[in-house]
Amino acid sequence: MLVLAGCLPGVLALLALVLFTRGGDAPVTVRADRHGAGAATAPYRAHRPAIVPRSVWLGPLTPHQPPPHYDDKVIAVFLHHTDSPSSYDCADAPSIIRHLYAGQTGDRNWDDLGYNFVVDRCGTIYEGRAGGVDRPVTGAHTLGFNHRTAGIAALGTFTEGVPVPRAMTDAIAALVAWKLGLAGVDPRDSTRLLSSSSLSRYQAGTTVTLPALAGHDAGYMTSCPGAALTARLPEIREAAARLQGRPAHRNATGVPQPSVRTAP
Repeated sequence: MLVLAGCLPGVLALLALVLFTRGGDAPVTVRADRHGAGAATAPYRAHRPAIVPRSVWLGPLTPHQPPPHYDDKVIAVFLHHTDSPSSYDCADAPSIIRHLYAGQTGDRNWDDLGYNFVVDRCGTIYEGRAGGVDRPVTGAHTLGFNHRTAGIAALGTFTEGVPVPRAMTDAIAALVAWKLGLAGVDPRDSTRLLSSSSLSRYQAGTTVTLPALAGHDAGYMTSCPGAALTARLPEIREAAARLQGRPAHRNATGVPQPSVRTAP
């Protein structure tokens, strides 16, 4: 444009520069891609919640493990339950996570805890897999869909009829809002993901559209995260979107729809 302006006589050149600077009379709105937009174009963010570092639950363990792997960003989150007892004292959560870690790195011979985060029944968020909570660490939580995703595990078993504590779902919503907000993703939207394993629900190499916040069973043949926690997913998505500062979804009449709340 500057080259063009240099070819115009004085007044016309000035007019061209003014129009270029203003972009015309109408304001320009840059909208984020609804399938995992880059952070530079996305106006919605959420504060990072308090996250307990993994050193708290690792305790005196000094594991030798390979360095973490990273993706370019996180555009989806898979929710899990740990399929462990739910009636625990929250002070015991670190030792329970340590037991999960020992099972996954021992019996399963994994290099680290598969989940990126673990949330206990009191709403405490723990750093899971090593590599940095604010970085797109490649996890080992959803076979076929570990890339460009994060895995959050609810500590306990949440099959049908099991109460899901409000503190837990609130913490999950805060974590999802922050993590997806880093990539400008609306937690209520869908995201395109590429399957990397034919042992998942989809053949390797298949691009599928899944919820930005999905249950483990959306990508793998499992009942995880349990019927009770699955039923709370719509509520968690809405809560996470509110924490990002996004407007409420509207019905056909244009009336904002309140989030559905269930008993804790």
